[in-house]
Amino acid sequence: MKTLFSNVDILTPKYSQGVIRDGYLGITNDIISYIGETKPIEEYDVERNFYNCLIIPGLYNMHTHTPMAALRGLGTNLPLDRWLFEAMLPIEQKMTPADKSVGVRLEMMEMLASGVVSFSDMYHYPNHYIEDVIQSGMKANLSFPIMAVMASDSDKNKEIMRLSVEFFDEYNGSADGRIMTDFAIHAEYTNNVEIVREYSEICRGKNGRMHIHLSETKKEHEECKKRYGKTPAAWFYDLGTFDNPTIAAHCVMVEPEDILLLKEKDVTVVHNPSSNMKLGSGVMPIRKMKEKGLRITIGTDSSASNNNQNMIEEMALTALIHCGFSQDPTVLSPNEVLMMATLNGAAAQGRSNCGELEVGKKADLAVIDLDKPHLMPIHDYPSLIVYSAQAADVIMTMVDGRTLYEKGEFLSIDKDRVKFDLKKSLERLF
Repeated sequence: MKTLFSNVDILTPKYSQGVIRDGYLGITNDIISYIGETKPIEEYDVERNFYNCLIIPGLYNMHTHTPMAALRGLGTNLPLDRWLFEAMLPIEQKMTPADKSVGVRLEMMEMLASGVVSFSDMYHYPNHYIEDVIQSGMKANLSFPIMAVMASDSDKNKEIMRLSVEFFDEYNGSADGRIMTDFAIHAEYTNNVEIVREYSEICRGKNGRMHIHLSETKKEHEECKKRYGKTPAAWFYDLGTFDNPTIAAHCVMVEPEDILLLKEKDVTVVHNPSSNMKLGSGVMPIRKMKEKGLRITIGTDSSASNNNQNMIEEMALTALIHCGFSQDPTVLSPNEVLMMATLNGAAAQGRSNCGELEVGKKADLAVIDLDKPHLMPIHDYPSLIVYSAQAADVIMTMVDGRTLYEKGEFLSIDKDRVKFDLKKSLERLF
């Protein structure tokens, strides 16, 4: 199938190069085959006119827990430790595979409606809902996290580790490569030395990627220092976790020495501004990370700690929070924020042929309707996307050349079924 988008503005690679206005973007099967200011000579099966619209690379949500959709809004005004153990875990312990399935489908709908093409997800027993992700047509890096607080409970810990590794082996690279599986360690405070060291070695032996929570709160960070005489980053570093390609979510409380360790091991950090603000966790030291050359990405975290999966909102908050907190409007440019939400995410997920609009790359994109009062006039496209655009401005999301969302319609997920299943799930859980 060959499709041509015509008369459309196109956000070109690296963004700072500007935008092609009233241009053409051709797609052959799942690959971008043409980008230009003039109509290609080559014939296409379908031509679609997107006048007064802008095509941007699809967004990457680099840290979330999609099955938690049913917990949206619970535990508001609680700090992280109480939010997790008092509001989240009692309900999560009652969740069935069906509850997880509807949560994932609901969250994917929300992500697609805001231009997200891929997400990195950490949650228990992802084999319960991976088929939902496959059927959605989205890209995803899914992981089965280990939690092994008690070293004495070795049989249970070994079983969880075994299941996590089996999940990696069974599904990595499935759905023609759309689905990738990662290893995951929930956090330092929910694990022990023995299991983390062994699990990290297994990941390295299988050339896997690692997904962790790191220094999300001051309490977590300081208690680790009391337990081990070192920061969580140093703890993971010493146990070999960072010898694997790693994405580390939050990193709010990391110290200057931690940033050097993360840079040495090429760890990708994931900024979750809404979640960190809502839970009162603090502000990631993004300026110091930039100065040391870390790869920075953006995530929503779950709807339970964020209340939505809107990556366009996360981009705006990333820019606003850090410019305001540092009292420096130059600390983050819109171009940098867009790179965090697109190309940096694709690189961290291990998707070298994704993340930007370029001939030969995968046709993963979102279309924004520019015919809105808040998007007029246009002086600076990256600034417009980061500071002015809203999720509701996204009128199409495409993954691998397949349209999954268009003008309020979900083409790969049954919206009515999701609503029905959600009602049943909420009646049982609450």
